[in-house]
Amino acid sequence: MANTELDYDIDIDLMKPKMYKVILHNDDYSTFDFVIDVLMTVFHKSKDEAVELTLKVDREGFAIVGIYPYDIAETKVSMVKFMAKEAGFPLLATMEEE
Repeated sequence: MANTELDYDIDIDLMKPKMYKVILHNDDYSTFDFVIDVLMTVFHKSKDEAVELTLKVDREGFAIVGIYPYDIAETKVSMVKFMAKEAGFPLLATMEEE
């Protein structure tokens, strides 16, 4: 068996995945406590961050709560939708390309 050494010079361009903003939208029914719980549970925000983002949603009508690759953003939007439905609130989360 011949000992053959192969030398490959491979140039691979890796593309970064597109990132998506997850946005929470204000409504007149979801409680502050519920929104804070969602932010802490789904988005792993600290209590202080969750309160700050909840106030921003209330004052400005929406807030970007995270930026993720598509699959993760889609999962988080689905989790918010599920939690809101279970709790009887109309809290809306959407995603858009960054």
